[in-house]
Amino acid sequence: MEIKQINRYPRLDTVLMIESTIRKFDGELKKKELWKSMPERIIYQTYCVIIDYLLESGMISIDAEGKIGWIWNPELAEKYLSKPHLSWRK
Repeated sequence: MEIKQINRYPRLDTVLMIESTIRKFDGELKKKELWKSMPERIIYQTYCVIIDYLLESGMISIDAEGKIGWIWNPELAEKYLSKPHLSWRK
């Protein structure tokens, strides 16, 4: 991930609103269309920081057409992380 100069960090409620909107329109909208579909106005640069974060953390994906989809499944992740034979290497 490229480190960018961030003038203003997003608030948690903004991140949660974007996550919720992505889940609502799962795989239907491109980045700019999704931004325009937000229930509240968001500064585009802040929106881009959040999208980059969600993409890097594996919560969303962008398909070949540029449409954003929600892929994070915490129940499945917990299932595999709770297995005793799976662990982080040091």
